[in-house]
Amino acid sequence: MRAAPRAVPHAAGAEAATGPGSAVVAQGDTAAALRGARRRDRRVYTRSHPLLFALLAAVRRRPVARLGRAVLVNGTEPYREALTRIPLDRAAAGTTGGAARELSGGRTLFDQEGTDHRDTRRAVAGELGAAGVERLRPVWRAVLDRELAPLADGHPVDLVPLARELAGATVRALLDSQAEPSALAGAAADAASAAVRDHLPGPRPPGTARAAARATARLEALLDSGCPHGDQRPPTAATQAAPDTHEDAGLRAMIAVAAVNTTVAALPRAVAWCADGRLWEQAADDRLRGALVGELLRVTAPSPLLPRVAAADAVLGGCPVKAGDRLVLVARHAVGADVDPPDAHRPAPSAVARLVFGAGPHACPGARLAVAQLDDVLAALAPYRPTVVTARVDRRAALPGWRRLTVRATTAPVRATTAPRPRSESPS
Repeated sequence: MRAAPRAVPHAAGAEAATGPGSAVVAQGDTAAALRGARRRDRRVYTRSHPLLFALLAAVRRRPVARLGRAVLVNGTEPYREALTRIPLDRAAAGTTGGAARELSGGRTLFDQEGTDHRDTRRAVAGELGAAGVERLRPVWRAVLDRELAPLADGHPVDLVPLARELAGATVRALLDSQAEPSALAGAAADAASAAVRDHLPGPRPPGTARAAARATARLEALLDSGCPHGDQRPPTAATQAAPDTHEDAGLRAMIAVAAVNTTVAALPRAVAWCADGRLWEQAADDRLRGALVGELLRVTAPSPLLPRVAAADAVLGGCPVKAGDRLVLVARHAVGADVDPPDAHRPAPSAVARLVFGAGPHACPGARLAVAQLDDVLAALAPYRPTVVTARVDRRAALPGWRRLTVRATTAPVRATTAPRPRSESPS
């Protein structure tokens, strides 16, 4: 476990502590604030999937735990090994790849192996590399400038619809679509939510598979609606790797689902951590913000569980694994999100923090994009030192998150005194 976080004075209205023992008092205040931030963040789990969260919490101290045919993986090294050394059935039902294949009806990045996966991933990574992210950056910065403006006039801002529009606008630009950003984000959220309901353990309500397929079809249609080139839409580098029209649509839809849902889950949660944990001083410091971004992505772990299926017999953390066993890879536990609070002064090793994006050849190609977006969100909000006014959990979302997270400024923006913001780099 890392050392206790360094004391950071409250940005809004806190007096400088002086005299003997003041550092200890300040450190205690900060520790209490971080505990409060963790309590709030736990609500996105306990109120959306209480039984699942209780089960995972009960075995979180065991690096690997077997429950029937399911193997729960909590330890850092077993988690990494499961993603890089154990053969996995990427098209199995109940896995990310299986859900993507079932919904799209074709092979996508999420269920591919070998040459197909390398070719598609190389194309997608090209769109989301340094140059691609800088091309997209003005898109989400325009959303931030517009949607955060009310804070300067003392009005509250709900960060969930902001994150939804930011994600939708980014995906629209990435996939060369003319869809309205909020509608696009809503369709991606509906598709993901329907897919999760169809793949949760236990009995499924009637019609869940059909509902998931319909939601994905609506998303695919929306992505192609209003395209100025009609059927002659020029392919992006990503879709050139999937020339079949149906596979093209499926890949586009799955990219939209992944990008929108992780963004809408992560950004409001990260801001709540900053507000409750008194982290705005770190967010305002250009020298620390990059480390803080990595820490916030680690503790929020936007995709807290990675469902996989073993394709061959193996041993994982001393636990025998049989072909066909379900592997529940708990990213939240593997990166210490349940133990170590975020601290830009003493961040977790990058090899641990970046596990929230997976590991090996199937690691998330959108890591650089996620880092850049959160960096810009924190930089835009830090001058206001916002506090949380209202927080309500989204019980229908595919990923743990807020349905509403309203913040209000506690200070007026001040002119930056540090050097211009550097470009964010992916932790991977």
